[in-house]
Amino acid sequence: MPGFLLHAGATVSCVHQGQAQPTATNPRVTVSGQPIVLQPFPFTIVGCPFNVSGSPVPCTMAQWTTAATRIVSNGMPVLMIDSQAICAPNGTPLVITATQTRVTGI
Repeated sequence: MPGFLLHAGATVSCVHQGQAQPTATNPRVTVSGQPIVLQPFPFTIVGCPFNVSGSPVPCTMAQWTTAATRIVSNGMPVLMIDSQAICAPNGTPLVITATQTRVTGI
């Protein structure tokens, strides 16, 4: 399904509202003046307040499980607004709430 490409300035968080940022970007391709992000690179998460019975178990990293099927950059799939990721250590998803709205992919 077509969707907007994800870039470094996109608003991404875990379901508990911890802020997620890419560990690496692709500076060779930019959209809206910011580099795009690729599937193999995980996101780090800071500020996750999740706890179980009073013991903190915050989301710390997220690995992408889906990405574009027809667009690659440097041989790696490009992330899009509908890409899915799993957070560690608790297996919850990432939520992409905002990204650029000019470039789409499949």
